[in-house]
Amino acid sequence: MTERRAAVVTGGASGIGLATVTRLVTGGWRVVLADYNAASGEAAAAGFGDDVRFVRTDVAREADVETAVGACVEAFGHVDCVVNNAGVGGAFGRLTDIEVDDWDYTFAVLVRGVFLGIKHGARAMRGRGGSIVNLGSIAGLAAGAGPQAYSAAKAAVINLGRTAATELGPERIRVNTVCPGLVVTPLVGDGVGAAEVMAGAQPWPDLGRPEDVAEVIAFLAGDASRFVTGEAITVDGGLTAAGPRMQEAYGGDPGKRGLVGVNRGTTGEGATVRRAE
Repeated sequence: MTERRAAVVTGGASGIGLATVTRLVTGGWRVVLADYNAASGEAAAAGFGDDVRFVRTDVAREADVETAVGACVEAFGHVDCVVNNAGVGGAFGRLTDIEVDDWDYTFAVLVRGVFLGIKHGARAMRGRGGSIVNLGSIAGLAAGAGPQAYSAAKAAVINLGRTAATELGPERIRVNTVCPGLVVTPLVGDGVGAAEVMAGAQPWPDLGRPEDVAEVIAFLAGDASRFVTGEAITVDGGLTAAGPRMQEAYGGDPGKRGLVGVNRGTTGEGATVRRAE
């Protein structure tokens, strides 16, 4: 009997994370769904039966990430893939107005969380090999596709992925980064607003869906991509090729509109928004 593969997906309760869990389970994988939001995480995992286990996880806390990876080993015997997907919109506003705590919060979730997923995922994969897939963003490739802190954090994720691929390659652990464009998820808002943005910015006429990104993640998780590592793969409907103008299409950089604060995504904790002084 062929051994079933097992993965950890952070931020797996909604959006791209949930689409990835669904795609992997459909492909015969078993998954630990790790998410900060316990209510949505438990509800999402319940829909998959015994193939998915939920572990409440703050990816900025090392003990939580270690526990999530350990839960995969305990439940399924091994870890074949870690998908470092958990994210938040993070701090926004002019650089001169952003609170340092909001900046640190953004990097703790988006960069430290990826580092910890790589660290503990690679430890669990030693002697077996595997795949680590990080979620970057086209915002990490050029200015104009996201707030300053988010863009800088995603740039760090892309570079970290390449560095990790170089270090872990000899152990047959592949590391790649997927860089979505605008994908309609709870983090970016409703599809109507997204359609208006994409009409003037994205060459491909259809809106990006979480499932579009999940297909690429599933490819990178499995053997079909056995010779692919250290890559940053854009999944953006040609947005990067055309030159991202997303902030302008959404009404401009929040900082230029006098707004400052932090977006905590789907964690269940509210955003903070205030007028800059």
